[in-house]
Amino acid sequence: MAKQYILALDQGTTSSRAIVFGHDGQSVAVAQQEFPQILPAPGIVEHDPEAIWSSQLAVAREALKKAKLTATDIAAIGITNQRETTVLWERATGRPVANAIVWQSRVTAPICDRLKADGHEQVFRDKTGLVVDAYFSGTKIKHLLDTVSGLRQRAEAGEILFGTVDSWLLWRLTGGRRHATDVSNASRTLIFNIHTLDWDDELLNILGIPRAMLPEVCPSSGLLGQAAAEWFGAEIPITGCAGDQQAATFGQACFEPGSAKNTYGTGCFLLLNTGEKAVASQNKLLTTIGWQLGDKVTYCLEGSVFIGGAVVQWLRDGLGIIAKSVDVEALANSVADSDGVYLVPAFVGLGAPYWDPYARGTIVGITRGTTAAHIAHAAIESMAFQSRDLLEAMERDSGVPLKALKVDGGASVNDRLMQFQADILGTPVRRPQVSETTALGAAYLAGLAVGYWQSQAEIAQNWALDREFTPEMQKSDRERRYGVWRKAVERALDWEGH
Repeated sequence: MAKQYILALDQGTTSSRAIVFGHDGQSVAVAQQEFPQILPAPGIVEHDPEAIWSSQLAVAREALKKAKLTATDIAAIGITNQRETTVLWERATGRPVANAIVWQSRVTAPICDRLKADGHEQVFRDKTGLVVDAYFSGTKIKHLLDTVSGLRQRAEAGEILFGTVDSWLLWRLTGGRRHATDVSNASRTLIFNIHTLDWDDELLNILGIPRAMLPEVCPSSGLLGQAAAEWFGAEIPITGCAGDQQAATFGQACFEPGSAKNTYGTGCFLLLNTGEKAVASQNKLLTTIGWQLGDKVTYCLEGSVFIGGAVVQWLRDGLGIIAKSVDVEALANSVADSDGVYLVPAFVGLGAPYWDPYARGTIVGITRGTTAAHIAHAAIESMAFQSRDLLEAMERDSGVPLKALKVDGGASVNDRLMQFQADILGTPVRRPQVSETTALGAAYLAGLAVGYWQSQAEIAQNWALDREFTPEMQKSDRERRYGVWRKAVERALDWEGH
């Protein structure tokens, strides 16, 4: 390859980043920029789509500059993104018609309640592999069409486009020439049939969503469009796309059925590769598409925790007990344990396996001796406890006990958390040398399409262990602590009156 590098755009919930990768899967340059969170009411989260776009373009340019590269040095671009976040914009101008409704937002919980009351839950479950929850894009589209004046008529006339964040970036990068998404992002919308691989007319009808709004659905690896020359000085092919959790699973080389990874980002997301079979969950997990290469679709079981690492942002911005997110480890480590304090971070309800949009955050076990350090300790532990909730459900669904868990994401660098995760699971936790596996997965998908990497086997050879954490806690302690956690969760459920 005359062109030596791949550019990955990783558009996350709290920040946009761009990473340039070399052939060995190591990053050459990274740029990152936070953008504002818009919180109009409790449990409601929005973003300005223009802030998403401008921050993503800025970091892409910055990463190239840091690496001392130009567009002609880049073989391809891969996109990965916060999933389910919903953007509607005008076809003619590219202008957003409203703020993006973020995946965490519970604004459509009443719509979901109505869908369940009307007996629609099973048809959505069977066709999409998802549960009826405010998490997914379909009810967000309906909400905007129902509440923005004149929007439904304009959408029916073909004037308004819907996209998840990948579609929005692709539209902007290609100068409005491509309105497309990939199967992994489409599988998170609640309107895509994961068995027929097409938008589903019955579900569109139930939600009142015009088909004219929807993007073309493409494989995760292949030509999606060309980034216009105005952005980087020359055109660059965009050849990879996957939702962030699927991209991380690919970046972790979880190519074999039965392999799993957990990402500790804003939320925590545990995905298990189930191969070419869509396994229906009996334990309130999601059946989702991992990726599509050529004609071959790989399915996954997924457990989603809404508030993972975001609990640390809350300690920083909400409680003010730390100045910077990185300070949390030192504060938590200043005490031996949480001294019986448990924090359930149900700030926007609870995801899998509870699916309770009316749950709210709870701190229990507080005494006169409780300090900020104990609360910080409990906050970190909440990520591990919630991840065990997911793993228990996953093992029941798959019937396969997990031999080891691969981990990644921002909070996976916290050794204390990773050790506690191994302890509370009773399973070894394996952290790779490259923790940026989300961006790496997008890079791999893009690179495979242009022959930068020849095969998944070649990619798998890049995976290298940084550290393995083995369980040290006694089984009796593990089960006692997890039992108290479950009790704390019960206190948080169904809290917000409705």
